[in-house]
Amino acid sequence: MTVVEPHAEVVAAAPAPPPLRYAGLATRTLAFAVDVAIVNIVGWFVALVVSLCVSFIGVPDEVAAVLVALGSIVALCWSVGYFAFFWSTTGQTPGNRLMAIRVVDARTLAPPRPGRAVRRFFCLIIAALPFCLGFLWVLVDNRRRGWHDKLARTVVTDVTGEPTPIRSDVRPRRLR
Repeated sequence: MTVVEPHAEVVAAAPAPPPLRYAGLATRTLAFAVDVAIVNIVGWFVALVVSLCVSFIGVPDEVAAVLVALGSIVALCWSVGYFAFFWSTTGQTPGNRLMAIRVVDARTLAPPRPGRAVRRFFCLIIAALPFCLGFLWVLVDNRRRGWHDKLARTVVTDVTGEPTPIRSDVRPRRLR
């Protein structure tokens, strides 16, 4: 026989969060391929427009060389900005969203801050240098982290069926 005190409250235990599912190498590679295609298509379009404009004007070879150097710098900034923006806001680039994966901080499971997202981008280059060995590390790591994830302290999770969170520390701008 169970005795219940008259003023005792029944507290329901909160359901345990589902275990994290880490994204595998094939899913991450396909998502990255989509993102690289987007970055390249936009870059090619901008380069086409600029080259057409320059061809109508007719510039000296020295100016053309400077424009090519500036274009390379702009292309690098565009690539870094693309990934850093998407990773630091929702944790998902368009390719990640298509493949239902998200880049999150390994400790807080929130989208990484912009500085960490930029660091992760440059660590991608480091992971690719030794014959892509840094990416293959995903196959042997228990949390499926490549070198770039370890260096930037991020993980890539499967988000099938989860809502997309937005960083809570970003305040909306006030309109004037």
